[in-house]
Amino acid sequence: MSETDLVLTRMFAAPRRLVFDAFTRPELLRRWHGARGWHLVVCEVDLRPGGAWRFVSRGPGGAELGQSGVFHEVAAPGRLVQSEVHDGWEEGEALVTTVFDERDGRTVMTTTVRYPSREARDSVLRTPMERGAGEAYDRLAGMLDETTANGEP
Repeated sequence: MSETDLVLTRMFAAPRRLVFDAFTRPELLRRWHGARGWHLVVCEVDLRPGGAWRFVSRGPGGAELGQSGVFHEVAAPGRLVQSEVHDGWEEGEALVTTVFDERDGRTVMTTTVRYPSREARDSVLRTPMERGAGEAYDRLAGMLDETTANGEP
């Protein structure tokens, strides 16, 4: 890890194929992506190297947050590499690498976000991003539990 990296890790009680799908299929992303009170109102995913993605989330009071990027690597169900830039953020583009590692029917997700500078990373750390990511991953865990309990593919 470098001084420009931010690493997020979470274990989910679901097979990695399902966790990978939850990160890449719009119908699943809409069910969990975002902190509590935030919901995707735009979710576009062209899941292929060179394919673009775009999310717009709406939160309390109608606030909106947009982000987009391009997929650099899609190795289902084990790895995604994509760029990410937030609307109105002048700090530059981040490179996001997410690895899905299955162990005994559980999936360890490790996301490494590499920012263009230490200052950019530190500015993100001063936002409520950590809380928001934790809440989103809690929502994802609940959706995965519900999905596996209902026998959904």
